[in-house]
Amino acid sequence: MIVVGLTGGIGSGKTTVLKCFQSFGVPVYIADVEAKALMNRSKIIKRKLIQLFGDAAYVDDTLNRPYLSSKIFSDKTLLSKMNAIVHPKVASHFKRWLKKQDSHYVIKEAAIIFENHLENQYNYIITVVADEDLRIQRVMRRDNTSEEKVKSIIKNQLSDKEKIEKSDFVITNNDLESAKKQALEIHQQILQDINKK
Repeated sequence: MIVVGLTGGIGSGKTTVLKCFQSFGVPVYIADVEAKALMNRSKIIKRKLIQLFGDAAYVDDTLNRPYLSSKIFSDKTLLSKMNAIVHPKVASHFKRWLKKQDSHYVIKEAAIIFENHLENQYNYIITVVADEDLRIQRVMRRDNTSEEKVKSIIKNQLSDKEKIEKSDFVITNNDLESAKKQALEIHQQILQDINKK
């Protein structure tokens, strides 16, 4: 099974691009969504996160995301420890999901493919980019947050330039119609490559 990684900085519009691929019949796995589900569902993850962050990590048996975000935002060591608990579980969940798919290829969306040096897990990587002003506006609207907060998140992420250099395909997502067209071209290119093999 061909696995295509899809990544991009905050506010680049990864979800929008994923919907384009879903409309072509491509199964999509969103690592972040699955990670959050597992953090709420898995007793092992819960126990380990409470050991790491204290009882405040969960409120009424539900992950206390604002609390965790505030803890890991400025502490890279804590973030690494949390990732070491969650990522292996997501990886094995993805493997189980993959076995159930029946298509030419699947897309796994993960925000930090390059930051975690996971490029070799994918046959192709697509990076979604957008103008920074547009990204800031999208995130401020979506998360009801400040411009400063979004800029600090962007600053902490790998630059688009670095991601583009390491990617097989790039989608510029400044407007929907153009993004759809680019997604379709990439979809057709991947299918062509698969048929040649």
